[in-house]
Amino acid sequence: MRFRMLLIFLLFLVSLEMVSGQYIDPNFAKPTFGYGSDGIYSMEVIRIGDPYFPGEKIEIFHPKGVEGPVPAIFFCHGYGGVFSNYVGGMLQFLVSKGYAVVFAPYPTLEGTIVEKYGILIAGLRLAARTYPDIIDTTRVGFVGHSFGGGAMFGIAYQCFSENEWGQDGRFLFSLAPWYAFELTQDQLTSFPPDTKLLMQVYDGDKVNDHRMAIDLFKNINIPGDQKDYLMVQSDTIGIDVYEADHGLPGTFQVFNALDYYALYRLLDALADYTFNGNEEGRVVALGHGEPAQISMPIGLSPLVHSDQPEPLFDEDHYEFNCSALLNLRREYCSPLVAVREGSDKYGVVVTPNPFQSHITFTWPINTLATHLQIFNLMGQQVYTRQLDPLAQEITIELNELANRQYFFRIGKYLGRFIKIGN
Repeated sequence: MRFRMLLIFLLFLVSLEMVSGQYIDPNFAKPTFGYGSDGIYSMEVIRIGDPYFPGEKIEIFHPKGVEGPVPAIFFCHGYGGVFSNYVGGMLQFLVSKGYAVVFAPYPTLEGTIVEKYGILIAGLRLAARTYPDIIDTTRVGFVGHSFGGGAMFGIAYQCFSENEWGQDGRFLFSLAPWYAFELTQDQLTSFPPDTKLLMQVYDGDKVNDHRMAIDLFKNINIPGDQKDYLMVQSDTIGIDVYEADHGLPGTFQVFNALDYYALYRLLDALADYTFNGNEEGRVVALGHGEPAQISMPIGLSPLVHSDQPEPLFDEDHYEFNCSALLNLRREYCSPLVAVREGSDKYGVVVTPNPFQSHITFTWPINTLATHLQIFNLMGQQVYTRQLDPLAQEITIELNELANRQYFFRIGKYLGRFIKIGN
């Protein structure tokens, strides 16, 4: 595997020496009520030797003092994340809300991808078989990050179809997914339609092409009102950086507002809606742009929702792009070409960017674009302008727009720009 992945693995090794994390954020307090606030339960851990990955342990985290099986969430870790404390904050949070969480490692430095999938699913199934008094397999969720975010679709399909898990409620929460294997297009399009899905990507992710997430989101057999797609945005407040990059779910030592408001809050709501039918949970987790879903603490950019997501960057922005030969689903990559501002190699040139009052868009010949559309961060169209199909450039005045970031579409091209004060 590539050097970057080896480096990530070494960082996770170092994390073993770290103590359990705590919430430290100089700007925002963590939620004290509602979704995203800590629950009432303390955590107990059961560890069993993993016969499929000798020398490692399968871990079952569960609420202390709760009798009888509880809804279970099966976590599929990212490449190199074989130690559960890399998502220790998430584990503690979920258990505090009354859920059991199963963490089963798979080897990342040896074996084929198919072997990794086999070891992962075998570990999850072993935990469920061994502890039916803790794990309620009729109410299950799968959460996966990166490699695990792609793997969880094929693994969940097998557990739903072969083991009949999730008959009383099932969800998927995929975070910045890598390529999906062991999953045919027929299986994806025949997925149990009562499954809920939340797909989450990060604007600062330079590892996994968002097209992989878009492919899975668009092709899975889940009704539109039971699935949603969100992008988390990075921010800087003073000297404090809130970086929504590929490693966001792996904050094991210190948690901040991004963890609780952009991740734990949505996961909490998705589980409540799936397992308890709570309509408030649906609005927060699968709200399709409702303020209760996308709002962040004042000072942080809202989450970006889309029912028809498209890529914002060209493929070579990412380390693992969708059309790579390794991706067995490369034929389903989005055909749209994303924009890199300031370079006509990638489509549309935007100048100046940022701009104050007037902005110019220039696009390649034969684009045959009919309209310029501008959207705010909530996906709402705030401006449209008809274009001459034979033109290649337009300059417009946008004084009426507020000072912030916007997205635009010209024909097949997508991009973004920033409005600053006059």
